Amino acid sequence: MSITSTPTSNDACLSIVHSLMCHRQGGESESFAKRAIESLVKKLKEKKDELDSLITAITTNGAHPSKCVTIQRTLDGRLQVAGRKGFPHVVYARLWRWPDLHKNELKHVKYCQYAFDLKCDNVCVNPYHYERVVSPGIDLSGLTLSGSVPLLVKDEYDYDIHQSYPSSESHLQTIQHPPSRPSPQESFLNPALLPLSEGSGAASTSAFCSISAGPSRPVTNEIAFQPPLSNHPAPEYWCSIAYFEMDVQVGETFKVQSTCPIVTVDGYVDPSGGNRFCLGQLSNVHRTENIERARLHIGKGMQLECKGEGDVWVRCLSDHAVFVQSYYLDREAGRAPGDAVHKIYPSAYIKVFDLSQCHRQMQQQAATAQAASAAQAAAVAGNIPGPGSVGGIAPAISLSAAAGIGVDDLRRLCILRMSFVKGWGPDYPRQSIKETPCWIEIHLHRALQLLDEVLHTMPIADPHPLD
Repeated sequence: MSITSTPTSNDACLSIVHSLMCHRQGGESESFAKRAIESLVKKLKEKKDELDSLITAITTNGAHPSKCVTIQRTLDGRLQVAGRKGFPHVVYARLWRWPDLHKNELKHVKYCQYAFDLKCDNVCVNPYHYERVVSPGIDLSGLTLSGSVPLLVKDEYDYDIHQSYPSSESHLQTIQHPPSRPSPQESFLNPALLPLSEGSGAASTSAFCSISAGPSRPVTNEIAFQPPLSNHPAPEYWCSIAYFEMDVQVGETFKVQSTCPIVTVDGYVDPSGGNRFCLGQLSNVHRTENIERARLHIGKGMQLECKGEGDVWVRCLSDHAVFVQSYYLDREAGRAPGDAVHKIYPSAYIKVFDLSQCHRQMQQQAATAQAASAAQAAAVAGNIPGPGSVGGIAPAISLSAAAGIGVDDLRRLCILRMSFVKGWGPDYPRQSIKETPCWIEIHLHRALQLLDEVLHTMPIADPHPLD
């Protein structure tokens, strides 16, 4: 086979794998993708027509019709590659078509005879025999098309690829957000896009305090004329930031005045104040060598920017990624709240919090909890309600879960958590942000103010404390 020609089933496995690797979408690590493709090619070596169908489908991006490409169904229906388990049709659809695909978003085409859902002994893994559909219940009104498409990613620096961690199919996942390229005009108009100077960076950020709170880009009429969510005056401080090393808070909580819509959190040793929180000067007698090493990589850190009434954007200024827990980004990626960790790459600028969405969520959850508590009380009194009486929450277990929503659950909607350098979740040896060496928790005061208003109109119990 020449370098430029498309391989056939008669070629060596290595040549076929190399060709198919050239068409992967980049969401998975190179080592994982190679092992997954090698595994598939070896299984198809004895089924030359199916292997040729796979090669045709992938190398032409589905432009030509192709047959089913099948592997044997396992007992639990999942495929294991490099210590990770996943549904086979999802694994290969992510590799070659949709890196940010969720397992519930695939629907087979009508002519696929061995689709995963048909429960045959063999499973078709031809990515072009499936279509992507939006999961039920996902609101697409807030989705926008942009240059920074979220991708699934593994970080090879954090663990050996042969080491097995809990399957990322069923729980938390890491989603990457690479930087998009700003236009020259945007860079000129937006001072937040200008790089910080080396060293302290104090001079380059001090000017931001004079900027009034609000969007730094030209706003559309829709945003400009959007009425405020509350008539209460804005709080004196738009956010407060607490710094943690593992599960211990280090130093005092840092508050950012509403007159400073942009705040920088970095690893330098200058005194903190105004629009700059310097983590380098904070001491901790229990600091370990691993924490110290991670702190050295914080560098220029990140910028947090408050726009409009309380939306929040993040810019990664560090040479290393920051990892974010954001219900807004979860929803944008079609995930359940708390279902993902978001990896924000150096130079990326991304929205991580939407005040209007948060307000709607807290209203809905508070109303659900209040209705469920009332229904439980009625059930205890002997008046068991029907399915329609509490918005369809009829089963006892659902009632219990809904009634279990407390104030702290709603407060979580108003909080962002971000770790520097190191991620967490099944893709890493750290399963919680409290196991990362250095991270911050940001309380958003306007959102908490709105929550206070919601709770005054719909008071609910508080069954369990905030983590």
